[in-house]
Amino acid sequence: MKTHLAAALGSVVLTAGALLGAPAAGAQTATATTYPTSDFNINYGATWTRGTVTWYNRSVRVVGQHRSAVGDSSVTCRTTWVYTLQGDRAVIGSGGGYPIACGNITAYDFVVPADQPGGAAYVRVCLDDGNLTDLTCQRIARPL
Repeated sequence: MKTHLAAALGSVVLTAGALLGAPAAGAQTATATTYPTSDFNINYGATWTRGTVTWYNRSVRVVGQHRSAVGDSSVTCRTTWVYTLQGDRAVIGSGGGYPIACGNITAYDFVVPADQPGGAAYVRVCLDDGNLTDLTCQRIARPL
């Protein structure tokens, strides 16, 4: 009897240990693929900015490339600037601007804060000149 009791008790302890170390049923590890994304492609003459916005709870990450056809002055250079917006389209945060493309294609990767519950409802992605003047912009709604 003691042998069966010891074996049963050992089995219960082993099972409890395995359950305590295992993730809860239905639990998932958050990865970049679990956050919604939006693509953009903004053209202005022979220049452009293209990329992806990843929507987090209190920020957005913007990854892509921008192109400047001519690099002879800050007016012809290009960069990307992003505004995070709340539901009424008021600005929460902004960022970007570097690196600047001057006569070439340059990659960028930056985070813009949206520090309020639920994060940004919209972003406004802009292709800027080298002086950070918005040339053309696209507003993008957070995916549902």
